[in-house]
Amino acid sequence: MRRLNELTPHVGDSMNYLYDGSSNEKLRVCSVYAFHLFTDGPGQMEIKGRMYPIENRTLIFLRPDEPHAFHISSDHPLASHNVYCDLWDRNKPVSVNRTFIYAPEPFEQGTVASSFPCEELDSLPSVFSLQPYPELYEAFLMLAKLFNDTQHYRTEMVNSLLYAWILNWYNTIHTHQPTDYRIVRLLAHLNAQPEQREPVETWWKLCGLKRTYFHALFLRETGLTPKAYHHKLLMRRASHLLLESELSVTAIAERLGYPSIHPFSRHFGSFYGVSPKHYRLQPQSRK
Repeated sequence: MRRLNELTPHVGDSMNYLYDGSSNEKLRVCSVYAFHLFTDGPGQMEIKGRMYPIENRTLIFLRPDEPHAFHISSDHPLASHNVYCDLWDRNKPVSVNRTFIYAPEPFEQGTVASSFPCEELDSLPSVFSLQPYPELYEAFLMLAKLFNDTQHYRTEMVNSLLYAWILNWYNTIHTHQPTDYRIVRLLAHLNAQPEQREPVETWWKLCGLKRTYFHALFLRETGLTPKAYHHKLLMRRASHLLLESELSVTAIAERLGYPSIHPFSRHFGSFYGVSPKHYRLQPQSRK
């Protein structure tokens, strides 16, 4: 059984395509792995006999020899960024010469992209909305653009980006990520200025929420209370300053809004298990 980090992706082709309900979109199989990122909707996608809705920023992930069809109205064509790739073989990639077989012909390919048992890869869904994940969406567009626009080292860049993108997608699916736009916006604000000491009241007003609901929503979205989340950011900021600056521990405490070095040292020691001075001087003690 292989792990996802053992992937060796090779992007054989990338293209922008307008699906308009034509005959070549009917039931078929492809010889390679394929990603289709739609930038509009509505429409429908058929995969192994099951229908899925297509909306703006819907990602389709197809495996080799997987029967699928695009059900798009000619009255409302849908644009898509398509990436065709191998995931396990860079030496003899099939995706540079992908083939399709259409129904009612027998779905019998000559050569298909290599595949191996991998539970982590199997856990990635065939249909997934990137609407709540703008970083993933923009990164995929960048990957497709680089394939089409780059002249030098295109293969190295695009293959590495696809590898990183798939691992990031897996992490997004299997790690809880805040999705409520109000909390996501607040987290961006807190991450940008963790040393800014604001009352919690400022945060729930920024979200436009009542106090009780804000606390419940924040806990559900992040797994931490607002104060605990902010404290975590402060400690990370403190660790960066200790490692990357020549500021004294007292100066760092002042920069982070502590009245003196003593509460700062106590909080830091409780969080990291060592004093700020020991953390700076003993690399092996860092968590």
